[in-house]
Amino acid sequence: MSSKKDKTKPINNYYMGLALALARENAGLTKENPSVGCVLVKNNQIISTGITSINGRPHAEYNAVKNSVDNVSGSTAYVTMEPCTHKGKTDPCSSLLIKSKIKKVYFSVPDIDERTSNKALKVFKRKGIFVKKGILKREAKNFYSNYFFNRKHKLPYITGKIACSKDNYIKSNKSQYISNQESLNVTHLLRYRNDGILVSYKTINADNPKLNCRLPGLENFSPKIFIIDRNLRTKNSSYVLNCINRRNTFIFHNSNKLKKIKYLKKKGIKLIKIKDENIDKFDPYKIAKEIYKNKVYNLLVEGGFDITKSFLKKNFFNQFYLFKSNNSLKSNGSIKISDIFSVLNKNFKNKKMLDTYSNKDKIIRYFNYV
Repeated sequence: MSSKKDKTKPINNYYMGLALALARENAGLTKENPSVGCVLVKNNQIISTGITSINGRPHAEYNAVKNSVDNVSGSTAYVTMEPCTHKGKTDPCSSLLIKSKIKKVYFSVPDIDERTSNKALKVFKRKGIFVKKGILKREAKNFYSNYFFNRKHKLPYITGKIACSKDNYIKSNKSQYISNQESLNVTHLLRYRNDGILVSYKTINADNPKLNCRLPGLENFSPKIFIIDRNLRTKNSSYVLNCINRRNTFIFHNSNKLKKIKYLKKKGIKLIKIKDENIDKFDPYKIAKEIYKNKVYNLLVEGGFDITKSFLKKNFFNQFYLFKSNNSLKSNGSIKISDIFSVLNKNFKNKKMLDTYSNKDKIIRYFNYV
C-alpha cells in the first residue's frame, strides 16, 4: 500500500530553501556558531526573516522575531538548524519561540552541540507546538559540514587553494600573478569567507603578498595570518609584518634568534614555538590544532607548493580550489604541479567547474558530500 502524498512538502521545501539562502549570506562569518537562517510565515505569507549575526550573536530566531513588524503569534518558523535549548551567553532560542507563541517549527538538521542536540523536539512538544525535522536535510548537512567538522574534531575546516598556468606551473618568472583579475576577485572572496589564512615564509619573501581581502566594502573581514617560518627568515620589510593587520599575524617557528624575536614581538606579531626539529616538514594536524586554539574555524591554505603537497599527502583538506589560467608559461614557468592532480582526484569524490565569468580561467572546486 502506498503512503499518502505529503501535500505540504513542496511549500515546506520552498520556505526552508529561503532559510538556507539566508544562512549562506553569513557563512564563515559567525565564528564558532553556525550561520542559521530563519523564516517566519503566517497566513501563507512571509512576515519576517532572520540570520545569525556576524560574529555569531544574536541568533537567527531572535533576529527574525525582532525584525517582524507583525505579531508573530500563531506563525510557523522555518529554521535551518535545530533551535538551541540551552542557555549560553543568551537565552535559548527555543524559549523565545515558545514565548512568542509560534505555532509550528520546522528545522532541517539537529545541532551537533550536545547541550542542544535532539532536545528541541521534546521541548516544543511539551508546549503543544507542532515540530518536524529533516526538511531539506541533505542540503543542510552539506552546508553545515564545516560547523559539524569544527565541533567534532576541534579543528578548523580547511580549504586549499592554488593557481597554475595552462601548462601546470604555479610561478611565473615575469609576472607576480598567473590568474586574471576575475579569478583574483574569487581569491579575495575566499579570504572573506575564511577567518584564517596559512602560508610559508617562502611565499612571503618571494611575493610579498598582502593576504587581505580587498573587495570593496569587505576590507574589514581580512583573515588572521599564520606563517610557517622555522628559522624566522621572513623579511622585516614584508608587508604583513608592517600592515595594520600585523597584530592578527602569527608565526610558527623553532628559533632562538633573540634579536628577531624581540623585533617581531615589538611589532605585535604573535609567535608560536613548535619544538619539532623539522618544522619545514610540519605535521598539519599540530599546526591546525594551534590555529584552532586561536579561534579560527575556517582556514584558507594559500601556502604554495610545499604546504599544499603536505596537506594533500595527509588528506587534510576539507575542500580544494584549483585556479587554472588559460595561458601557458612555457620557459617562463617554474614549479610544476602536475603530480598533485591524481592526489586531488583520489582525496575528493566530487569536482565542479565554477561559473565565474572569468574570461576562460578555470576554477575547479574539489569536495566530498556529507
